[in-house]
Amino acid sequence: MYIEEAQLKDFILDSDLISRSDFEKAEKKAVAEGSSIGKVLVDQGKISEDDLRKVQAHILGIPFVDLKNEKIDFEVLSLIPEPIARNHNIVTFRAVEGSLEVAMLDTEDLAAIDFVKKKTGLKILPRLTDTESMKNALLQYQKSLKAEFGDIIQKEALSLKMAPEGGEGELSESDLKELAEDIPVIRIVDTLLKHAIIQNASDIHIEPMETQVLVRYRIDGILHDAMVLPKNVAGSITARIKVLSNLKLDEKRLPQDGRFKVEVNSESVSFRVSTIPTYFGEKTVMRVLRESASGFSLEVLGFHGEALEYIHSATKLTTGMILTTGPTGSGKTTTLYTVLDILNTPDVNISTIEDPIEYQMKRVNQTQVKPDIGFTFAGGLRSLVRQDPDIIMVGEIRDHETASLAVNAALTGHLVLSTLHTNSAAGAIPRLIDMKVEPFLLVSTLNVIIAQRLIRKLAENKEKRMLGKDEIVTLEKSIDLNKVLEFLKKEKVVKEDATWEKIPFYSAVASNDAPDGYSGRVGIYEVLQVSSAIKELILKNETSYAIDEQARKEGMMTMIEDGIFKAVQGLTTIEEVLRVISSE
Repeated sequence: MYIEEAQLKDFILDSDLISRSDFEKAEKKAVAEGSSIGKVLVDQGKISEDDLRKVQAHILGIPFVDLKNEKIDFEVLSLIPEPIARNHNIVTFRAVEGSLEVAMLDTEDLAAIDFVKKKTGLKILPRLTDTESMKNALLQYQKSLKAEFGDIIQKEALSLKMAPEGGEGELSESDLKELAEDIPVIRIVDTLLKHAIIQNASDIHIEPMETQVLVRYRIDGILHDAMVLPKNVAGSITARIKVLSNLKLDEKRLPQDGRFKVEVNSESVSFRVSTIPTYFGEKTVMRVLRESASGFSLEVLGFHGEALEYIHSATKLTTGMILTTGPTGSGKTTTLYTVLDILNTPDVNISTIEDPIEYQMKRVNQTQVKPDIGFTFAGGLRSLVRQDPDIIMVGEIRDHETASLAVNAALTGHLVLSTLHTNSAAGAIPRLIDMKVEPFLLVSTLNVIIAQRLIRKLAENKEKRMLGKDEIVTLEKSIDLNKVLEFLKKEKVVKEDATWEKIPFYSAVASNDAPDGYSGRVGIYEVLQVSSAIKELILKNETSYAIDEQARKEGMMTMIEDGIFKAVQGLTTIEEVLRVISSE
């Protein structure tokens, strides 16, 4: 927010916040440093950031609100999703007819205001607040959710219709359906799903134990215990989820897969459901898929430098293949959707064949495979080629037939995007050859191969630290630190004269908002451009090791090197990078 320095001076001196002599000293320092008086006064400890905000609010005529002891209605608070509220320090605290009052630390964050306006369709009235008020408001997300769920469990779980003593196995399908449509069960399941979405969970595990039911959420790649429910709710909850996802209610001996969709806070979210029999009952796992997820860019996903240039170059080609590789849950599909978003212009026809469709994209023809009726990746791809597509995305190359069709499509004037399950970028080539794809065909089609993993990002509350000599020696055993330093200097992340002893790293610091010190995830990547030298190695049927060595010589940054690069940027910790890479 811009305020004339003269206005600030007059107000601060009139309000007796500090003495005239202290102000004049700060004024001289601000002129010398080319800084603002307000920043200098805060840095010197003469006034607090919150005092400065109050002054600015008064000068600008923006109301200042104190939310330190205010209990915000959860329905109003949840109009802004928690991740947006935390990232932008913006909370909704009051709804008036046709408008919303939002408290902010920076009322010039126009992107956040615009987001809330589009999401709610209401007039937004920005208000300034202080950091303590913001912390109190953000904390209410967690408190409200726990309180809400706790109340529902206390009120509803005990009033559930009980299964007969013989167990649910003796219940007919109509009895199970009646259990699933019991109002308390509906409330419990709805709240459980809502809780998971707001917690930003990627998976929900409902696990029956001997005397209770354990519910766990996977958040930022790590499983956390979310809640413990009474044992008597297990069958009813499973039945409710089966009803939602169109599964057979009376089939408890065999695993089942299904899917359903819900609307939460105007956001469309799909759940991919999997049930499997265990000793104490059916275990249910639900993958949370935000269908409306958009606004990603390659930079936001964590691509940078030459790797980013290689991908952009590959998207400008009209034929060939772009592959992403990595284990389940490493973000491969998100990367491909982001590339599709770049390619999605009015002059091209894009078709996909997926299992399942994870995000919905406008102007893209998306098809889901259905193996139970014989509609496979290979069959779908064979039909797609007849639909005159320019760009084809194949969810996964699993077998010889799909691999062969994908390569042929790339040869006959299509740009093909797909995923493979391999541990490294170079490993994708022998994997395709194992699927009986001829090396000379790979040479003609492969453009770029991306290998990736997801690592947890540090929360804002982090601690700076320097590496000791022993730590540097240990790291050098598994990482080419000189090469990483070259990358850092090339991209101007560190100064030209920087050495590892002088480069700061960061440690995770636990807080109420981030109990383990991490919040969110970012990708680490290696991007292999299929150069003429690598094509020669493919034709000679060389190993993935030889291909990897050549790619490194040509300047490819490996995943672990990219991880250290991001640790220097303060995005994550060395420990987190080593945890993800060494867990393979």
